Amino acid sequence: MELLRRPSVTPEDCGCQDLIAERLKPLGFIAETIEAAGVKNLWLRRGNQAPLLVFAGHTDVVPTGPESAWLSPPFEPTIKDGLLFGRGSADMKSSLAAFVVAIEETLHEQPHLPGSIALLLTSDEEGPARDGTVRVVEKLQARHETMDYCLVGEPTCVSRLGDTIKNGRRGSLSGRLTVRGIQGHVAYPHLARNPIHDMAPALTELACTQWGEANQDFPATTFQVSNIHGGTGAGNVIPGTVELLFNFRYSTSSPAEQLQTRATEILKRHGLEFDLDWDHGAQPFLTARGELVDALRDSIRTVTGLKAEVSTTGGTSDGRFISRWCREVVEFGPINASIHQINEHVRVEDLAPLTEIYAGLIERLLGEPFHDEGEDNEK
Repeated sequence: MELLRRPSVTPEDCGCQDLIAERLKPLGFIAETIEAAGVKNLWLRRGNQAPLLVFAGHTDVVPTGPESAWLSPPFEPTIKDGLLFGRGSADMKSSLAAFVVAIEETLHEQPHLPGSIALLLTSDEEGPARDGTVRVVEKLQARHETMDYCLVGEPTCVSRLGDTIKNGRRGSLSGRLTVRGIQGHVAYPHLARNPIHDMAPALTELACTQWGEANQDFPATTFQVSNIHGGTGAGNVIPGTVELLFNFRYSTSSPAEQLQTRATEILKRHGLEFDLDWDHGAQPFLTARGELVDALRDSIRTVTGLKAEVSTTGGTSDGRFISRWCREVVEFGPINASIHQINEHVRVEDLAPLTEIYAGLIERLLGEPFHDEGEDNEK
């Protein structure tokens, strides 16, 4: 509850990381604060032996929107009808609290648990994500610290706790296209050139092109326009330029460079006069269905009875930075139906099982050698 009371809108942390560090300090966790450009990050580790299991997450949340639209104040956690309301309740402070309690309970039962446990926390996941997890990873890499397993506490479930885990994410490639024409009076179109008219056939081709097929791990690559703007606001003026923002969500089978080349070729083929700026927001990543995925699915099955679907759908996450350094990265957290919305919430009845699942993962990975003997073991 205390985490939810803190208005940690990106890039603010509002003491959330200090609260977690103090809670775990009696268990031997050493806290290291890593700050960059006003962003606070925390590396919290217990032990120096392999294997190292890391729980990763973010303490920042998105803005609340109009507080008057909430059933209760967004930073005053409120339980009603079996739901816990509050900004960050699903994305992802419930996961952070479950991390802490799972670690406490496991170490209480097994104080000499072999291996090491760490938490990697940032206050820059919901924002630009330039000075958060990526900075921590860079620092750890520079001093040759290695990570064996990482669980990111993003809300992954669709309708029931335990129905979905993520073993990867698609890449994100955005473009800002400016098509130039000649401004003029709508009554004298022969003296102007309308860039919206010029762009329309090219946009149709971009929208209808099959950019990359689905495979066993990823859905098909998608192209979507997110914004379009042109004109002066007057009804009798042909615009001189039109600007289009678009995005590709792509898999490992559709390299970003290939998408850039194909899109540029289409625009040139339509004879447009244009500028195109690219922003490569995220590389795709994928963790093979190995020890970490199997251990997590087994823990979920033990607690909930569900056979978790392994998916790579959804937006980007900080897993994309960690995957450059860690051989196995998965994401698992509560139901995501209300994230970023007014009246964000989690089911109160899901909080204890979520903690049990995380505790079960610790035991499977750091305790006795784990062998998934379930019928649904997929390799």
